[in-house]
Amino acid sequence: MSVFSEFLIKWNGTDYKITNLLVSQTVGDLKAEINKQTNVLSDRQKLLGLKTKNGQPVTNDTLLDDLNYKPNTKIMMMGTVEEKIEDVNKKPENVPEVIDDFDIEKNVEEIAIQNREENLAKISRRVREYKIHVLNESRPNKKLLVLDIDYTIFDHVSHAERGEELMRPYFHEFLTSAYEDYDIAIWSATSMKWIQAKMEEIGATRNPNYKIAFYLDSGAMISVYTAEYGLLNVKPLKVIWDKMPEFYSHKNTIMFDDLRRNFLMNPQNGLRIEPYKNAHLNRDKDKELYRLSIYLKKISKLEDMSEIKHKYWHKYI
Repeated sequence: MSVFSEFLIKWNGTDYKITNLLVSQTVGDLKAEINKQTNVLSDRQKLLGLKTKNGQPVTNDTLLDDLNYKPNTKIMMMGTVEEKIEDVNKKPENVPEVIDDFDIEKNVEEIAIQNREENLAKISRRVREYKIHVLNESRPNKKLLVLDIDYTIFDHVSHAERGEELMRPYFHEFLTSAYEDYDIAIWSATSMKWIQAKMEEIGATRNPNYKIAFYLDSGAMISVYTAEYGLLNVKPLKVIWDKMPEFYSHKNTIMFDDLRRNFLMNPQNGLRIEPYKNAHLNRDKDKELYRLSIYLKKISKLEDMSEIKHKYWHKYI
């Protein structure tokens, strides 16, 4: 009887290897093995992106032989161990504040970074070689909203059984409002597979009230060197502008990201959003997307949005 060489499960930042399962066994058997390694009960496990060969929904009774799974491909899992469920709504004590970004102001070095030949050459290479994952056609005379995923619209660290539990409050309402004036793009510093899995999980790929125009992943990013912070990976919007010049430019694009360094190459088009963390504690009080929907509506009529200092968006509304 043939066996799968290995299943790779990614959960809580750690990779787990599941080996020696027969192709005649089921997804339920796979979950039982996952439970042994992670202590997450089978009925609390959600395996993202797992599909059958004929496109049917995956159930616990699905045979492993019927899965559309390539060996050594990672499967992202969501799920919570029983001990965590009991404490999930308790506010942690004595947790130090973690600062995972630096405060970049518009300075001489930043201007130089934008115009350095080596950085422009990297962008040109991305424009030539990178293929944007298009979901829906761009619309004429619409501005462009570029969104990050992790910590911007999704808490990717906290435990949960369903993606909706980690989704930022007002997410669907926010995109519904933005879609009236903006095409919507998702740019995450992860792989395309994880982008598709997360957006599917939170119900953003087939929402009747808005459409996502396209995805970009880590392959569209470039590395730049700064004297103060060393080598950084950034998201140059010029990749989009040069690949879609008939639709988008620096005048009609705004990017939301929880890390300011991600828009180092285009600071006038970036807005640093407050990171969304500890979803179980903050889902009833986080109103960042609600307020930003008001801001987007107010600036949507401007001819050149890059002339605004998005850093002060709170004052603008």
